[in-house]
Amino acid sequence: MIREAKIYVAGHGGLVGSGIMRKLAQHSYKNIIYRTSRELDLQDQNAVNQFFATEQPEYVFLAAAKVGGILANQNYPAQFIYNNLMIEANVIHAAYTYGVKKLLFLGSSCIYPRLALQPIKEEYLLTGELESTNEAYAIAKIAGIKICQAYNKQYKTNFISVMPTNLYGPNDNFDLASSHVLPALIRKFHEAKLKQQSSVGIWGTGKPRREFLHVDDLAEACIFLMDHYDGGNPINVGTGIDITIAELAALIAKVVGYSGHIRYKVDMPDGTMRKMLDISKVTLLGWKARISLEEGIRSTYQWYIQEFYKNKIGGEFSFE
Repeated sequence: MIREAKIYVAGHGGLVGSGIMRKLAQHSYKNIIYRTSRELDLQDQNAVNQFFATEQPEYVFLAAAKVGGILANQNYPAQFIYNNLMIEANVIHAAYTYGVKKLLFLGSSCIYPRLALQPIKEEYLLTGELESTNEAYAIAKIAGIKICQAYNKQYKTNFISVMPTNLYGPNDNFDLASSHVLPALIRKFHEAKLKQQSSVGIWGTGKPRREFLHVDDLAEACIFLMDHYDGGNPINVGTGIDITIAELAALIAKVVGYSGHIRYKVDMPDGTMRKMLDISKVTLLGWKARISLEEGIRSTYQWYIQEFYKNKIGGEFSFE
């Protein structure tokens, strides 16, 4: 991408979109366009087409999506599948219609079978049953990949799909009813520290293993892949390192400064027992993650205190 190219970031206010915005600015891309959900409803096909016709972006990062943790996915499957399908179909079709040079679609590691061999290779897609706790979201993301592939095949477009592992970082969702495990634990341990609670309860057994990638690393990968990858097949992005949820909880408690007891609610679902991506393809292209998990958690906790938590209770807290 040349520095003067007009670049549209769909979902610029979310976790991934805001990370891409930061990194584009750091790399001196200056012609970046975006709209809030109030300004542009990506589920409205006519509105999306009008936007593309007017703005004529050359490159598109499709990071807009409805996302959430196990609880949200279980409670709102219809919203997860409908909202995501509509966003993907509208934006990808408009990108084709109005001559976008290249589009990057953000998927998720949950697209892979729940019992896939580890680490998970890209070619394992659609070789087994999905994890039931986030099936609707996964199906929508798989559809996005297939839409990109179909348009590439029929219309000779250049639409690529990136599959990140579990993400975290600034602008994450810390709502306990809809967040993913890492931001939820940051909030739980911080509030438990403030309230001097003797223990904190965590869903499941603590045994599942997960891989975590800081959103700034993903954003760097997305810009890198816009320049260095043209394949129609999805490409994984991760760290190549995973830990148990129990180890993650202990690390977050250490960073936050919570010294109480951690209780595991073994009657609640664990989800997939292990989910680590094979990142050999992106590694061979020359990209690798740089932010360690502890470093990333510390910076995310600092952001949570300074930018999020103070808005909830009207006070500020020092980061130690």
